Amino acid sequence: MKDHLDTICMGVGIALFAAGLIFTPNPAFTLAMFLASWLLIGGKIILRAIRNIAKGVIFDEHFLMSLATLGAFAIGEYPEAAAVMLFYRIGELFQEIAVNRSIKSISSLMDLRPDFANLKRGGEIERVSPGDVKPGDVIVVKPGEKIPLDGIVAEGSSALDTSALTGEAMPRDVEPGSEVLSGSINKNGLLTIAVTKEFSDSTASKILELVQNAGSRKAPVENFITRFARWYTPAVVFAALALAFLPPFFIAGAEFSQWIKRALVFLVASCPCALVISIPLSFFGGIGGASRKGILVKGSNYLSALNDVETVVFDKTGTLTRGIFAVCEIHCENGIDRDELLYYAAAAESGSTHPIAQSVLRAYGKPIAPGDISSCDEIAGKGVRAAVKGRAVLAGNARFMEASGIALPITDAAGTAVFVALDGAYAGCLVVADEQKPDSKQAAAELRRAGVRRLFMLSGDNRAAAEKIGAELGLDGVFAELLPHQKVERLEMLQKENSTGKKLAFVGDGINDAPALALSDIGIAMGGLGSDAAIEAADIVLMTDEPLKLASALAIARKTRSIVRQNIVFALVVKALVLALGALGIATMREAVFADVGVALIAVLNAMRALTSK
Repeated sequence: MKDHLDTICMGVGIALFAAGLIFTPNPAFTLAMFLASWLLIGGKIILRAIRNIAKGVIFDEHFLMSLATLGAFAIGEYPEAAAVMLFYRIGELFQEIAVNRSIKSISSLMDLRPDFANLKRGGEIERVSPGDVKPGDVIVVKPGEKIPLDGIVAEGSSALDTSALTGEAMPRDVEPGSEVLSGSINKNGLLTIAVTKEFSDSTASKILELVQNAGSRKAPVENFITRFARWYTPAVVFAALALAFLPPFFIAGAEFSQWIKRALVFLVASCPCALVISIPLSFFGGIGGASRKGILVKGSNYLSALNDVETVVFDKTGTLTRGIFAVCEIHCENGIDRDELLYYAAAAESGSTHPIAQSVLRAYGKPIAPGDISSCDEIAGKGVRAAVKGRAVLAGNARFMEASGIALPITDAAGTAVFVALDGAYAGCLVVADEQKPDSKQAAAELRRAGVRRLFMLSGDNRAAAEKIGAELGLDGVFAELLPHQKVERLEMLQKENSTGKKLAFVGDGINDAPALALSDIGIAMGGLGSDAAIEAADIVLMTDEPLKLASALAIARKTRSIVRQNIVFALVVKALVLALGALGIATMREAVFADVGVALIAVLNAMRALTSK
């Protein structure tokens, strides 16, 4: 209702302003038209000034606007007085449009909040609030519905639209046993889900909390502008008073009316609206633009800090690598070919559920006929002994082979070696290692191009595997076989080696990375599959689990900083010029209006560019 009334007042005020410009039968009519227009258009600003004065906040832009326009009426500059209010309100409108665009850019995140959950109780399905569902409950999600809580698929298969969580359009297929996250949209199949987290701890709720709190952490430049405005406003008010009243006492022939007019021009031009409005808006736009790419920044201070990153330290498993074992090397001996070695290894491992055994089966990629295996015995922690097509097969680690009397060649495999023996003779080995993410190498190259000087990796994995990944990516250093507390100690050493004023960013995904994420200047978590502890401790969350998104975040941060600097320099230069010309009597009220409202409009439009980033 208030917004509707304000729109009517604005419309009538603009009509009266136009009437005052077009029809000038007598001075009284002109004054009445512009005074009414001033009140209707600027009433909100005047009320804000009065309320702020009542609270003890006198020197703000609303006070400056009210004082300057009242003075303009006093010296007969009626059109200029009403125009200042009109253009200021237009500037506010542009600001509102810019903010709405920022909000729309993260609207997909706001749409994450589910309205209901279909709770399954016995044979009945009851629609309840997501907050009423507890871990262990079973819910049903129909095609087209949002998944309201995190859980595990118990029945059914479907494709999920996870774009609101990850920024990626490609649907994700799920089946029984698959983990599903709240906020995803069920595309086609009926899913029965066993809930694993309460609504308040679900992925959707956590992301919403991050986005809603992002604006509460101000960047240093925003804090500077707040402090600047606090001192700047009273300074220009007293400067205007001095400009109005001192020259007539010291300059022969100077008239009060002439210098009061100059002081009013000075006041209008001095309003810090462009800085106060556009700088927070630039950071808000940058955060919104980042969220559209699946990058959640918890505050504008972290977006600002990305500009000073000199060192990036990565965790390995789940960050630079997929965290999924795969056969990456096959070494054959004694006349056995690759396909034969892989077949016997897969047949022997076919009855095991161990992740390494499953990776061997995936590498073989064909079904194993049950009749091929006449016996199979798994020795925990060592390997498998099996009879496959009448041949004795051993598949396992070096200790297992040595215990079985199989002589092994010296190997320095960068991964876990699965040795294979056929009929008591060594036949070869399969090297199983964590797969590198497809964009990890490009991410390292892009970070170098973006000006990051040092790249390191900290890992709990064995040294050979970690150093292999480090060499492939061209990292400056690799520290392997580290426990969580050793990661923190190493991170502290790297922080001390940073240049003064430069930042260190740590990128991780696991529970064991949470201390390092919290310690680093900027903690960056992999949010898609990362642990809750890592996401909670991080300052920035990459929802797609892609290291390359870190380079995108740096690009967004630098574009945002560039826009902020442009606005500050432009606003200060124009204002300084018009203030000087106003004090000399060269600039009129029209130039003052441009220095205030025009500069603010241009700065706001420039700030809107932060929403988009290539």
